[in-house]
Amino acid sequence: MPHSSSKPSPPLHRIGGEPGSVTATVGASVRCIGHGVPDVTSRHHEHTVGAHQCCSALVQHIASPVATVWSVVRRFDQPQAYKHFVKSCHVIDGDGDVGTLREVRIVSGLPAATSRERLEILDDERHVLSFRVVGGEHRLANYRSVTTLHPEGDDGTVVVESYVVDVPAGNTREDTRVFVDTIVRCNLHSLAGTVENLARCPRETK
Repeated sequence: MPHSSSKPSPPLHRIGGEPGSVTATVGASVRCIGHGVPDVTSRHHEHTVGAHQCCSALVQHIASPVATVWSVVRRFDQPQAYKHFVKSCHVIDGDGDVGTLREVRIVSGLPAATSRERLEILDDERHVLSFRVVGGEHRLANYRSVTTLHPEGDDGTVVVESYVVDVPAGNTREDTRVFVDTIVRCNLHSLAGTVENLARCPRETK
């Protein structure tokens, strides 16, 4: 039976870069390993961060089962279903499996026009999705995102999304982190609303 809840999702919070985070030096890079996510998927949120990169992770609690949330998140061909900064998406190559390449068009008002992205992880068993930006007209070079879903209670979900990205010339790490965190935060908040509406009014997911 589809889950429905009148309670709004709790606010999300950032867990990357907070006191208590752990880093390990790897050559000239730093490995971010302090995100505090469940052990079973923590390795997916460990990013090697270069001298001119930054990383972060955010958490969203959603009052819907993992299966319902995953049915939306896993659709690499339909990011606009909950990412409101995406105007449209066109699959360039692939059929939705790992290696699929998509090009998304960004809504006006952001310092970007298009983003070409490759699906790197799609794990339906562990509920892990990762993609990397490989081209496009934008300033977020070498962006890589990892999203994992974790059950919470009887029928809730915790979504963790982490990323690593180059710091654009003329910007600081904190400037870049605040900007990207804002976009990810909006996407996760929108995901919560989209999924909870889907749970209340179920429809076929194509």
